[in-house]
Amino acid sequence: MDSFYFQIVITLGLTSLFLITRIIAGKIIRRHASKNQFESNRVSYTRKLINMILALLLISFIGIVWEISIKGLSLYFASFFTVAGIGLFAQWSILSNITSSVILFFYFPFRIGSRVKIVDGENSITGVVKDITIFSIKIETDKKDEVSYPNNLAIQKPIIQIM
Repeated sequence: MDSFYFQIVITLGLTSLFLITRIIAGKIIRRHASKNQFESNRVSYTRKLINMILALLLISFIGIVWEISIKGLSLYFASFFTVAGIGLFAQWSILSNITSSVILFFYFPFRIGSRVKIVDGENSITGVVKDITIFSIKIETDKKDEVSYPNNLAIQKPIIQIM
């Protein structure tokens, strides 16, 4: 019985730590966003992603505390990871865009309203940044065309901010 109460106490402690960490991470993100005048949708995307990662960590640690047997769940895990692996392999671009959007949130070489030139060989783009979403950067060119440039490419290509 003592180990049962110990597991409950550890679970409550982990849950409390999760909630406190979520609040602190939210404050850090909000402070960074207000300091750099980010759009509210960018803040929302980043907070949701951080909260999802923290929730996955919480679930993993609670599983360890309650000694959930991997042997009994191995068939389910194998099936899930097989399907997830195929899905993620097919959608690697989406995941890299989401990761790149978080990097662009904290390391911002430009902001909405900035005039930029993305150097991409013959496909270079010059224009004003209209929006930065979780998947792409929307740029309005001089010809009033709207170009959607993927975040993962924006991390890889040189971006010149035109003053």
